[in-house]
Amino acid sequence: MVSHEELLSLAKLAKLSIPPEKLQNLAEEMNSIIDFADTINSIPADHNDFDNINGLSNVFREDTIQESLPQEEILKNAQDQDDGCFLVKKRS
Repeated sequence: MVSHEELLSLAKLAKLSIPPEKLQNLAEEMNSIIDFADTINSIPADHNDFDNINGLSNVFREDTIQESLPQEEILKNAQDQDDGCFLVKKRS
């Protein structure tokens, strides 16, 4: 359980100010989060039952070599191009 003193100490380290009227509510919320983390931590994680729930081992298709579109066809709708490459504006 997080005490008011611990909460104020954490707030000081984070350079935050907590109004006194919000201290109790914030402490309860922090304790709720810690309790939830403890609940998750208590779940055994030494098995892999959830790794593959549908039984499929490899759902990817095989790679196949096939003819690609001609470069002119690919670039015909490009706004700007240079020497067979798309030209795009630099993003900052």
